[in-house]
Amino acid sequence: MKNLTILLLLTLCISCSEEKVQVDSIIINANVYTVNNEFSKAEAFAVKDGKFLDVGTSSDMQSKYASENIINAQGKTIVPGFIDAHCHFLGLGLDQQDVDLVGTESFEDVVKRVLDFQNGKQQDYIAGRGWDQNDWEEKAFPNKKLLDKLFPKTPIALTRIDGHATLCNQAALDLGGVTINSNVDGGEVVIENGELTGVLVDNAASLVWNHWPEYTREDIVEALLVAQDMCFDLGLTTVDDAGLDQYSIEIIDSLQNTGDLKMRVYAMVSHSEKNIDYYLNKGIIKTDRLNVRSFKFYADGALGSRGAMLRQPYSDQPNHFGLLVTDLETFHKNAERIANSEYQMNTHAIGDSANRAVLQTYNKVLTNKPDRRWRVEHAQVVSPEDFELYKNVMPSIQPTHATSDMYWAEDRLGSERVKGAYAYKQLLNAYGKVALGTDFPVEHVSPFLTFYASVARQDLEQYPKGGFQKENGLSREETLKGMTIWAAYSNFEENEKGSIEAGKFADFIVIDKDIMTVDLKEIPSTKVEQTFVGGEEQ
Repeated sequence: MKNLTILLLLTLCISCSEEKVQVDSIIINANVYTVNNEFSKAEAFAVKDGKFLDVGTSSDMQSKYASENIINAQGKTIVPGFIDAHCHFLGLGLDQQDVDLVGTESFEDVVKRVLDFQNGKQQDYIAGRGWDQNDWEEKAFPNKKLLDKLFPKTPIALTRIDGHATLCNQAALDLGGVTINSNVDGGEVVIENGELTGVLVDNAASLVWNHWPEYTREDIVEALLVAQDMCFDLGLTTVDDAGLDQYSIEIIDSLQNTGDLKMRVYAMVSHSEKNIDYYLNKGIIKTDRLNVRSFKFYADGALGSRGAMLRQPYSDQPNHFGLLVTDLETFHKNAERIANSEYQMNTHAIGDSANRAVLQTYNKVLTNKPDRRWRVEHAQVVSPEDFELYKNVMPSIQPTHATSDMYWAEDRLGSERVKGAYAYKQLLNAYGKVALGTDFPVEHVSPFLTFYASVARQDLEQYPKGGFQKENGLSREETLKGMTIWAAYSNFEENEKGSIEAGKFADFIVIDKDIMTVDLKEIPSTKVEQTFVGGEEQ
């Protein structure tokens, strides 16, 4: 009888074990922020076929599921994989092939880096990016004279940190036949004392870039893979690349198909008549890793290079209003055309004049077209009366712009107008959601700097005390949503990513600090210990 009882118990145990659902992995003993509708927490979840199967307690997951891969998180914090709602993913990778000018403290420092780069590379053409005259003691735009002397025959084009001004030496200017009489709609050839300075603002840079050697397929592939490694290390699992051509998008698709590129990409197609014709005719392109359903437009330039279009003159440069990169007639015509498709329109607008023009156009062409989620990228300076125009337009904003620009923004805008700048809380209140990004490589890639800037509104030295216009900071919960579920919503992807819920892609990260409770000053140094895309560690 005793042996029979033991046999029955063994049979029951085997039966119970067989009833468990086999899954690919189970994560237990974690501090999980699910970012679901209730913003609830959990401690475990099961993953099968690249998606979250179930979320709950450790005991529930272990009683219901079996797996050869059980990960004990040992109390560490897990959040959904970060989504950068506005960045330049390919551009980040390509920049690694050029002169790095980020953090230069003077023009002499810029020149030294170019010399050091060329001594090691010996290239026929030299490109670089990252200088910012606002960080120098001499805050005026640089001049090409020293570059002309040192590099009389080698074309050099050095782009400002924001991508909206380029310093060229004479050899580069000669490529495009640039003279003091050159004029470009939506751009400026900067002239001083009747001479070219070498600085080309916004569309004027195309005079040179149109004659620059094109990147090879090998260059683009290398750039994408390098950028992927950088982003995975920092917990990004989806990137919204704000401006890609057809050739680059097709390379991304091919690399994703071969499995070399695991990063999920929301591709904004660079606006041109050719691109618009092609993609509107082709329709939305959607795979698990690629989503092509938006066009990227530019309304104006950047505030740092005084290219942002303002309603009143710049406070530090009277009689200068900035400039429109795309004329309003062309912009409105394209907006009407895109409104009659399923595509989204995402427009760079910095100045209050540009924001008003974009918002008025959007609201007009989208009448009786609900839930289109058209975005204004940056939404940086908004007039008080124009915030209500964001009721049906989604703000796509980058919190680190506020803490980078705060040192000189009031100089550009004045004490009153600056109150409507970087006004993230007002934008959130107007629309109900905000999509957060970095605009890298304009800013650093790290989403933890995004989180910190959004909440603290300070630089890494905790300046200014109390935060820059702190009333427009976001809460930690709002910030995490903006970097996950709201960013997914801005891409029409909220049903497949952005939160840790059953049925969604198992994109999540394990971090070494609880960013929702740790002291704010600890957030920038947060490390990503593991990044998972579709349940696979990267």
